Amino acid sequence: MTDGTPRTPAAPDPAAHTELTGPERTALYKVLGNPLRRRILDYLGLHGEANSTVLARELGESSGTTSYHLRRLAELRLIEEIPEKSGGRERWWRGLPFSHTAPDPATMSDEEYAAAEHLALLRIEVDTRLFRRAHEEYRGPQGWSQVQRAGAWMTKDDLHAFVHAYQELLDRYSRPDDAVPDGARRVSLRFYAAPDSVPDREGELAGP
Repeated sequence: MTDGTPRTPAAPDPAAHTELTGPERTALYKVLGNPLRRRILDYLGLHGEANSTVLARELGESSGTTSYHLRRLAELRLIEEIPEKSGGRERWWRGLPFSHTAPDPATMSDEEYAAAEHLALLRIEVDTRLFRRAHEEYRGPQGWSQVQRAGAWMTKDDLHAFVHAYQELLDRYSRPDDAVPDGARRVSLRFYAAPDSVPDREGELAGP
């Protein structure tokens, strides 16, 4: 499982989250598994910056609650304070590039596995809503919503090379947050790959 915001050329290296210990991963999964924290990260990803008051108003929470969750996200280097905008008790925050790939579940402790499973279930709910929206808002191959389904015969090395190429493609077409052109919209993308339970040489699918 991989989760992250698109990397930008001017952003810090997101690799800090790739080499974590088991307890550090557990803490990360617990933080990301909180629905409100996910909404805060989504808001910062879409709007770039916010303070606790703005988030409280936009997310329907108290500023004390959003302030607490902002501190927790900062502890794990998922967001950072904006020094030039912060002053006194008013602290402004922005998201940091984030990239993390979970290890083999067989290597996880019971606590880490439970935290990862809870996070996975939350993501499934979010992704299911996105999947429905993509179909509902599909307006043909020239529209904003796109749906692609495919099957292919691959070796494991082929699959890993494909995943690497997918990330390179995403990096190539992602615009830096400080250089977003007119007409651009933030687009949510998901990539899943799993071998078929029963291989079928004629089971390829394409299109919505």
